[in-house]
Amino acid sequence: MTMAQIAGAKGMKRRLTGGLVLVVQIWTTAAAFAGPWEDGMAAYNRGDYVPAIAVFRALAEQGNAEAQTLLGVMYRRGQGVKRSSPRAYLWLNRAASRGNARAKTELREVSQSMTAEELARAKEIAQACEASNYRTCEY
Repeated sequence: MTMAQIAGAKGMKRRLTGGLVLVVQIWTTAAAFAGPWEDGMAAYNRGDYVPAIAVFRALAEQGNAEAQTLLGVMYRRGQGVKRSSPRAYLWLNRAASRGNARAKTELREVSQSMTAEELARAKEIAQACEASNYRTCEY
């Protein structure tokens, strides 16, 4: 092997190693950017509902309509919380008012499954929560 070939091989090896390091850095940086939503979805998808509820509740309180929808669905199904149509209504109504299509569909379905008294009570709770900017709500 000539000196030029050896030098070329060393340069190629350095570029390959540098490229590999860059790929690993990008990959680990992308994983570091996974935020609360991704954490909540990972917990939800593996059926670990209690931590998912905690993550989604925090996001929902900040106005995240997707998180509000999922909270409503979880209350409707009793996933990680006691099944509660009024609480499902509260969160789904909040998300639907922000234009979330899935929330509108779920809200219509949960409303149809509730008695007139339950629906009236859920609407009262939702109005009281909205009036207090959700500070005095028990959800």
